[in-house]
Amino acid sequence: MQPGALPEITHYTYRVTWSAEDHEFVATCAEFPSLTWLASSQTEALQGLQGLLREVIIDMEEQGEQVPQPFADRHYSGKFNLRVGESLHRELAMQAAEDGMSLNQYVLRKLRAA
Repeated sequence: MQPGALPEITHYTYRVTWSAEDHEFVATCAEFPSLTWLASSQTEALQGLQGLLREVIIDMEEQGEQVPQPFADRHYSGKFNLRVGESLHRELAMQAAEDGMSLNQYVLRKLRAA
């Protein structure tokens, strides 16, 4: 994202669910987990959160804070490092060998099944 450019509000990751505790719909945004908006309809909850998010982003920009980039606009390499204990590493390597595959293939299969 270019410095000073605001991200597109609609590109953020939203979820609207029913809150039995509040008896209203609650909208959340994965990139801004501390923000929520309650409303009597799903549409109102989403629109309310988007309006709040727009204000928060403008305020962050004015304060010189880093605005989170939407997950949809991020680029992923397909690689990430994962640290596990020595015993788990050994166990996974043995299970992968018993299944006749590389450790990477084995772990990927397990992640997809999760």
